[in-house]
Amino acid sequence: MDSGIQVEERQSVAASEQSSSAGLMLSDFWYPALLSQALRGRKLLKTMLLGLPVVVGRDANGRAFAMKDICPHRGIPLSCGHVEGENLECCYHGWKFNVHSGTCTEIPSLTADSRIKPEKIHATYYPCEERDGYVWVFMAESRSSAMNPSSLVPELPLPSRKYKITHLSADLPCNVDHGVIGLMDPAHGPFVHQSWWWRTRRSIHEKQKTFEPIPYGFRIRTHTPSANSGAYKLLRFYGDAVTTSIEFTLPNIRVEQIRIGDHWVVNRAVVTPIDQNRCRLDFCAAWNIFSWVPFVKPIFNVFARKFIRQDQGTMELQSEGLRFNPPLMLIDDADRLGKWYFQLKAAYVRSKKTGEPFEHPMSGPVTLRWRS
Repeated sequence: MDSGIQVEERQSVAASEQSSSAGLMLSDFWYPALLSQALRGRKLLKTMLLGLPVVVGRDANGRAFAMKDICPHRGIPLSCGHVEGENLECCYHGWKFNVHSGTCTEIPSLTADSRIKPEKIHATYYPCEERDGYVWVFMAESRSSAMNPSSLVPELPLPSRKYKITHLSADLPCNVDHGVIGLMDPAHGPFVHQSWWWRTRRSIHEKQKTFEPIPYGFRIRTHTPSANSGAYKLLRFYGDAVTTSIEFTLPNIRVEQIRIGDHWVVNRAVVTPIDQNRCRLDFCAAWNIFSWVPFVKPIFNVFARKFIRQDQGTMELQSEGLRFNPPLMLIDDADRLGKWYFQLKAAYVRSKKTGEPFEHPMSGPVTLRWRS
């Protein structure tokens, strides 16, 4: 009897932790702030990440930087100022801050006998790097974590040096949780993405996939892709066997790698949290297939935009119901990925709070079955 009570208590605690982490936007991770090509010259750009205002720019040497868009002196947006060398000057009183450390380097109003030491004053800065066409920002929870990022910038796994790449995005009127579980949902394809070039309801059949744990996430073992997906059928033009692997990692990244002999396609979807009620889908794809086809990138973009717009439209419809905060459900096996996401998120929050090692919710490989 006692053992049963203990199991129920553990399940109750786990459910409580999952509920408390729902809707949270996770700090101490890298997020794509904007496209590198949008950041030109000394122009300062404003964006929002995790509900916080962020200013992004380049120093005199062209190196990207990111800071909280609030001057610590009187609260005016730093994006209203301008860059001088490696300093960002506030437009209100001329205070200057080093863009790569946040340290105040000058306060013009100080007299020679002032006891105030500018170097003791800091604006909030965020580690910033460019990779795969994006400006990535490490949304640090504290100054100490900003000085020592706990992870490397996400990077596309590119099998060869020569490739084409494209970037697309879509705004979603929902919090990051709904964006992520919508991104991973394996059962919506025949309904949301109905089209002659992708799939139809008539193509629905039973599927079975084996998932295994990876650090902060999970992946589907390399397998032959579904026969009812039109895009995969097109890849068989090359004659070699088509294989794919898909993985998800916290806080919001899904990566798919498709191989056809020496040819490949890699795509990554990131659900970037803007604030509690909005997120953005940042999608990029790289490939070395069909290099002989003229205008392959514009053609790819037409179909990819159509696909993304279908997801965006569904999220817009879903947001109408979510306004009333209804009770929702996740079922096995089709929604198990969503369950794992919430469990991973709760485990991360728990580890950060207690200082204990991250405990992965998956103990080993799991085979799931569903129809889609």
